[in-house]
Amino acid sequence: MKKNYDVIIAGGGLAGLVAAIELSQNFNVLIIDPDTYPRHKMCGEYLSMEVSLYLKSLGIDLNQLSDIHIDKFKFTRGSRSIKAATLPLGGIGVSRFSLDHCLYKEAMKRADFLHDRVTDVHFSNLEFQVITSTDELIAKQVIIATGKRSLLDKKLKRPFIEKKSPWLAIKMHYQFKMPNDLVELHAFDGGYAGLSKLENGHVNLCYLVNYSSFKKYKDIDSFNEKVLTKNKSLNKFLKDAVPLWEKPITISQISFEQKEPTEKSLIMIGDTAGLIHPLCGNGMAMAIHSAKIASHYITQYLNNYITRDQMLIEYSKEWRKTFSSRLRHGRWLQRILLHKKITIIAYWLLERLPFLLPIIIKKTHGKQIQP
Repeated sequence: MKKNYDVIIAGGGLAGLVAAIELSQNFNVLIIDPDTYPRHKMCGEYLSMEVSLYLKSLGIDLNQLSDIHIDKFKFTRGSRSIKAATLPLGGIGVSRFSLDHCLYKEAMKRADFLHDRVTDVHFSNLEFQVITSTDELIAKQVIIATGKRSLLDKKLKRPFIEKKSPWLAIKMHYQFKMPNDLVELHAFDGGYAGLSKLENGHVNLCYLVNYSSFKKYKDIDSFNEKVLTKNKSLNKFLKDAVPLWEKPITISQISFEQKEPTEKSLIMIGDTAGLIHPLCGNGMAMAIHSAKIASHYITQYLNNYITRDQMLIEYSKEWRKTFSSRLRHGRWLQRILLHKKITIIAYWLLERLPFLLPIIIKKTHGKQIQP
């Protein structure tokens, strides 16, 4: 492994791996991540097809990863449900276990990889010093792709990390008979859950709950039994579904506070730059798209077409232009879904004006990304 790189990427999730594949076509790139592949990650595991052409240009064919093509959406609360709506571009059901591993294998053909954790980053004399638990490295540019929250966020004193977040996420795979073409969103007291099928036939249950609601119960099983089952659809699912893991994946302190896409000359991508509410089902596509945007401006900078300041300004501007509206609509939708009285009114409207649901969904998705 070299000591000097054009680009070092902290974090090997979707965004970090895509940026590595893109940038390593022309530059020396190092990815640093503490975990091994393949691995399960907290995720709804529905990927909007808006990224399909772009990924194919990088050598990743989604149709070879999964034949679960999803184009319908269903929403329920309690015993009430809304007829399925058509999704704007459709999506594909693919596990992070499979997708990340595929991206990792492609990235390894072009970039270096270090199984370690970035503990600090310093910028001086137009270069970055990247400190890991075992090494010190130098880069012309550093990308932070460490996910929803990390030790680096604390080191950088990012404002959102100082605020206590009430959100807890829980994920489990099940054996369950479910239509291939459907993604479901089920609201319950204090949160909402997503259900969708994956490439191996398993069904992913991933839900977000306010911790104040969850802490009333002793464990996940009790919460599922006492709260989730009050939703008619979730009750049927939990009654018939067979868990495939010994225990679920959990993450606490998930923050949906506003973040900055750049900090101290660093470029943030994926969830590190901004986290969309899971009910919008578009976080995976946003992570991939943010990596594409960042790679474009970093390439311009490293080729001396623009200055570092121009790179940071233009990336921030395009990131906000691309994602700010989706994040805003996501916040609005969450407030509606978690407010009982407003949800009842929303149901009444959608039952009588069903054409509104596809319009709402479209607000949280983007257009087809061109390579």
